[in-house]
Amino acid sequence: MGKDSKLILDPLADNNPITIQVLGICSALAITAELEASIVMSISVLFVLGIGNVVISLMRNIIPSKIRIIVQLIVVATLVIIVDLVLKAFAYELSKTLSVFVGLIITNCIIMGRFEAFALGNGPWRSFLDGIGNSLGYAIILIIVGFFRELLGSGTLLGHPVLGNPIPGELSGLYALGYENNGFMLLSPMALIVVGIIIWVQRSRNKALIED
Repeated sequence: MGKDSKLILDPLADNNPITIQVLGICSALAITAELEASIVMSISVLFVLGIGNVVISLMRNIIPSKIRIIVQLIVVATLVIIVDLVLKAFAYELSKTLSVFVGLIITNCIIMGRFEAFALGNGPWRSFLDGIGNSLGYAIILIIVGFFRELLGSGTLLGHPVLGNPIPGELSGLYALGYENNGFMLLSPMALIVVGIIIWVQRSRNKALIED
C-alpha cells in the first residue's frame, strides 16, 4: 500500500511533472490566463493520462517494440478526440478558448513519458495510480498559476469579480483604493515567472531538490 500511495503523492510535490521533471510547460504558459481553462485542461489531462495508462498497460505484452510509439499516439489521440467532442458538446465557448491546446494534449510530454516509462512496465492498477498522481501534480501547478494570473491580471476568479468593480465612475473594493489590474499577468511570460516562483519556493522548502 505504501508503494501505491507514493504513486499518488510523489508527483504532488517532490517529483512534480512540471516543477521537477520540467514537462508540460507549454500548456502551463498558454492556457493559464483563466482559472476555468486551467481547471478544464487539468481534468482533460487527468482523463487522458489515467485511462491511457491503463490501456497501454493492458496492451503492453502484445505491442511490438518497433511500433510502440505509434500505438501510444493512437491511444492518446483517441482519448483526446473524446475530450474535444465532450467540450464542444457541453462547453462550446470554453472549447474555443482552449482551441488547439486540447489537441496538443496528444504531444504532452507528461503523457507520452508516463506511457513509456511506467505503463509499459507495470500492471493496470499501478499504471492507473501513476496516471492519476502525475495528472494531479500537473493540475496543482496549472490551477495555482491560473489562480494568480486571473486574480492579479483581471481581478476575477472563474470570471466572477472578487476585487471589486473596476469600471471608472463605479469603482468599488480595492479599485476604490487605487488598485489597478496588472495586465502583464495575462501574458505568457508572466506564467513562466509564476512557475519559476513556485519552483523557487519548492526548492527552498526541500533542499534535496536543489541540483549540484
